[in-house]
Amino acid sequence: MLPPNAINTFLQEAEDLLTQIEETAVDLHPQDASSDDINTLFRAFHTIKGSGAMFGFSAVANFTHHVETTLDLVRDGRMAMTQPLLDLILAAKDHIKVLLEAMATETDVPAGEEQRIISALVALSSAGAVPRSGSVEAVGPDAPQGNTEQLQAWKIQFRPNADLMQSGMSPVPLLNELRRLGDCEVTGHAGAIPTLEAIQPEDCYLWWDIMLTTTSNLDAIKDVFIFVEDGSDIKIEQIGASQGAGTNEPPVFETHSERPEPAVVQQIRGTNEGALNTTSSTAKKTAHKDSTVRVPAEKLDRLVNLVGELVMNQSRLTQAASRLDAPDLAEPVEEIERLVAELRDNVLGIRMMPIGTTFTRFKRLVHDLSAELGKEIDLVTNGAETELDKTVLDQLADPLVHLIRNSIDHGIEPVQERLQSQKPRRGEVQLSAVHTGSNVVVSIRDNGRGLDKNRILAKAVSKRLIQPDVSLSEKEIFNLIFLPGFSTAEQITNVSGRGVGMDVVKRKIESLRGSISIESELQKGTTISLTLPLTLAIIDGLLVEVGSDQYIVPMSLVAENVELHRSERLRKNGRNVVTVRGELIPYIHLRETFRSQAKQADIEKVVIVQHQDQRVGLVVDRVLGSHQTVIQSLGSFYGNVDLFSGATIMGDGRVALILDLAGLVRFVDRPNDDIRLAS
Repeated sequence: MLPPNAINTFLQEAEDLLTQIEETAVDLHPQDASSDDINTLFRAFHTIKGSGAMFGFSAVANFTHHVETTLDLVRDGRMAMTQPLLDLILAAKDHIKVLLEAMATETDVPAGEEQRIISALVALSSAGAVPRSGSVEAVGPDAPQGNTEQLQAWKIQFRPNADLMQSGMSPVPLLNELRRLGDCEVTGHAGAIPTLEAIQPEDCYLWWDIMLTTTSNLDAIKDVFIFVEDGSDIKIEQIGASQGAGTNEPPVFETHSERPEPAVVQQIRGTNEGALNTTSSTAKKTAHKDSTVRVPAEKLDRLVNLVGELVMNQSRLTQAASRLDAPDLAEPVEEIERLVAELRDNVLGIRMMPIGTTFTRFKRLVHDLSAELGKEIDLVTNGAETELDKTVLDQLADPLVHLIRNSIDHGIEPVQERLQSQKPRRGEVQLSAVHTGSNVVVSIRDNGRGLDKNRILAKAVSKRLIQPDVSLSEKEIFNLIFLPGFSTAEQITNVSGRGVGMDVVKRKIESLRGSISIESELQKGTTISLTLPLTLAIIDGLLVEVGSDQYIVPMSLVAENVELHRSERLRKNGRNVVTVRGELIPYIHLRETFRSQAKQADIEKVVIVQHQDQRVGLVVDRVLGSHQTVIQSLGSFYGNVDLFSGATIMGDGRVALILDLAGLVRFVDRPNDDIRLAS
């Protein structure tokens, strides 16, 4: 029986292969399909089929065989790659994922879809495949030179790795698969079998010479050995064609474990090789290649939480050592502080993932929506290597889906309209990411219609979202699309038009302590920018105090601090603005907002922070300095809190609340409301 961890490894590898299939199929254009792309698709399906059969996923193996058969026709040049076939490949990828999930969770698979795909594949193959005959040559992007339909003779030497059978493999199915390719003569060699005293029952000592006569090409023969190349000596040589081969140099394939075997095979081998000599060549190569380790997200989250606890206790230790004023403690406490900081940075670095893993998901979305809406759209990505915390990435996917759907539906015009506007036939949606300080800015840009200010304003008035006589700037008009219930769509479709979503997107981004902004030019396009923090676990904060209460302001938002004298407040006649180098900056008085009863100081501090495209001041009693902040959730009881995004435990055991700037701004816009602390 196979170990559960080996099956999990197969499922993870299958997920990677399905992602590779989707990316390749979406990027592939039938008219310029290369042999590399077709081989990539074929090998991915072939690997899933072989691994699925090995691990008992027979339904996956049986279904994948039909796709593999069709792709083999394309690879041999006997069938052309077409858009309907690419659509079926994507549908097959989706169905394989359904099969894997159903078998892993022991649930039923919806009936009908599998037979529909198989029937469509058979129909395409019957209509488009060129029959094998001596008088017809292969055609297509992967057609080899010469008449590939002629029988060719191949000499194959197969010396398997000694521990082949310990990895769950057997040479018998490999030899049988070669026989299915054509006439096959197999000669076994037993000269390497040791004496009875030295023989190991689990090891394979045989090797074989095979003479194969087939119409299949070199790639098809190599695919038979795809799972056993690592550690095995395989030589494939064309020795002639029985009907008159061409004059080209005969191809030769030789391998001494040049290509790594699938992870699932390595997993089985690692499970069963505990008693083997780990200094063998195979073990050394496998150890060298295993440069990454998969770790469940739950374990990583637990590790981050433990580091957070360590950071808080280190802060308490530092404060205690400072109070004791013991010289003998100063150096070790300082060393612990350095080590904890290094540990924190390394653990948080482990959770950082390239945003490209999220970007690649949207290629299929753009492909499917373009077909559904009858538009021609390309997705272009930049900055895929930009890293973000996995927690941020996981929560970013849904807002990005909605924004991309809006760009495709509302932004990019149909082909005829673009041509009339003298634009390129194909529209373009760009996804980009770039680091800016301690933040990452993710932008969604399209080259479509752009936003019509007059239309947005008229729709907002008709829905009574604003008063008819209100005067708004361009930025304020664009921000109207974030109001609940706002939509400029003339018809409700499967894609958009119900006025549900953009307000949710804005709140979701703000819940991640981020901000969203819009730039647009009519007939040029629209850019929506999301500014997000690198991580949600541990941040650098500015510790401030109002009365006896302490609060944390995320340092990434802080621009500067200035003083506010009582006399200056009086001169402004009660207006909450402060003059900084000739600029009037509005401020929020936290003492009044939080209804503190402490005595007001004559000189207060104003922390200037950046909120979207404007600067806002936070008036506090004292600024205590920077603070390494471990973010703790407030819990479900405070799920509706508007003003705070979390809390942290200080070194003396007190709790400091982390200010949510977006929530504060929203609160001061509705001064008659009470502070919402709980539902």
